[in-house]
Amino acid sequence: MKERDVIGAEELLSRKFATMSDMIAVHATSDPDRRALVHDDDQLTYAELDARLDRIASRLQAAGVQPGDSIAIVGGMTIPATCIYLGAQRAGAVPVPLAPSSTALQLAAMIADCDAKIVFVDAAAAIDPPELDIDVVALNDLDAWLAPVGAKPEPWSAVPDAPFHIIYSSGTTGTPKGIVHTHGVRWTQALAWKAVGFAEATMMVATPLYSNTTLTTLIPTLIFGGTAILLGKFDAHRFLEVAERERATHTMLVPVQYQRIMAVPDFDRFDLSSFRIKFATSAPFAADLKADVVRRWPGQLVEIYGMTEGGGTCLLYANMHPAKLHTVGQPAIGSDIRLIDDAGREVPHGEVGEIVGRSTFMMKGYHGRDKATDEAAWHDAEGNRYIRHGDIGRFDDDGFLTLLGRSKDMIISGGFNIYPPDLEAVLLAHPAVSDAAVIGIPSETWGETPYAFYVSSDPAIAPADIMAWANARLGKTQRLGGAEAIDELPRSTIGKVLKRELRNRIAA
Repeated sequence: MKERDVIGAEELLSRKFATMSDMIAVHATSDPDRRALVHDDDQLTYAELDARLDRIASRLQAAGVQPGDSIAIVGGMTIPATCIYLGAQRAGAVPVPLAPSSTALQLAAMIADCDAKIVFVDAAAAIDPPELDIDVVALNDLDAWLAPVGAKPEPWSAVPDAPFHIIYSSGTTGTPKGIVHTHGVRWTQALAWKAVGFAEATMMVATPLYSNTTLTTLIPTLIFGGTAILLGKFDAHRFLEVAERERATHTMLVPVQYQRIMAVPDFDRFDLSSFRIKFATSAPFAADLKADVVRRWPGQLVEIYGMTEGGGTCLLYANMHPAKLHTVGQPAIGSDIRLIDDAGREVPHGEVGEIVGRSTFMMKGYHGRDKATDEAAWHDAEGNRYIRHGDIGRFDDDGFLTLLGRSKDMIISGGFNIYPPDLEAVLLAHPAVSDAAVIGIPSETWGETPYAFYVSSDPAIAPADIMAWANARLGKTQRLGGAEAIDELPRSTIGKVLKRELRNRIAA
């Protein structure tokens, strides 16, 4: 590696602002043969990736896409989809990755909402191109669409406030909203991970492109010059096989993926000693599962609590704090997290409140929804803007935050606040219960009463028996008013339980 090239990369990383596209170009010069993206037998070095992004950006510009215009990507975690995401940014466009599992109606609504100029589509996507009044490009035929080899796009001047991408919320509590992040916010967030060793990382990417969970670690991997191993559709056994073969050092997984990996019968035969750090986020992470990961999987386990909109972030270094595994950790450096009551007043330390947060990682807003953006904000006495997380929590005496559920999921029964995670933890302690979720249903006597859905390994145990077992261990105000066995809890692709679907099931 040439000394001038090393200085070039370090100079960029020392700036208050640069772009991921700039960093990829630097790595293409300083370490051209380093693998950037790997997916099964397909791979791109940094030199090859840089050239591919030039061809994509040139073709987008030739198609009339201007800086600030949106382009939609309806694809899985593949090299073509990832290249479109990166190439759009090189052209100054705003990539909008969308879930291929969405219905045609949902996709059409999000594509219209972001005003996409072109949509790139996976074969698996439920979308009918003739219904869209925009150009549709098949990702499996991307080579035919690209600009010629050697093409160079017209440069554009990136500024920190320019939109980096739009990420649509999972819609677990309503209609998805387009969350706008800026180039400046993403650059600042990536640099905060400098000490984590992304420059030497072999990152296992096992979550989808359209999820901020993925981008939180994929972006710094490429900024610092690591290698991203794209796994596509998740399979626990295959994850272990690839991690062992690639000598993986980093990964980001959601709790349900950890659960499936740790349940692989021959987990302990895999050599995972190359792992330095594993991240977890996006959904509640059971304390006993964290303990199992710490005990049997080498490397640090770090749980990240935050939200795609930004706000505050908490970090739990699970290996360092075995007595705090029931929490999501302490506020990260630069994060200010407060708890407020229903009137918007801060609650005293140790009391329960709604979580609001502020940090350097804050969304610009919801795309085209100023009212929703304003409603998501809370301001302190000095006028500083915080973002409402939608969660309820409590800080302990050591400053560790315990989550008590979503504010919309809190059950008010007979005037008492009931937090579903407390009840779910009791249900999961039953030896026959492998998964559980509690919602509130209408009650003429109490206003609401808790109702449980659970997955059981023993169908011979009746719901009434499960309910009686749980109620014997719950407080009087917490007791279940009903219970129902279910084959599988409805979850989003990143593992969040879709309680709205459970409520719809009751209503139906």
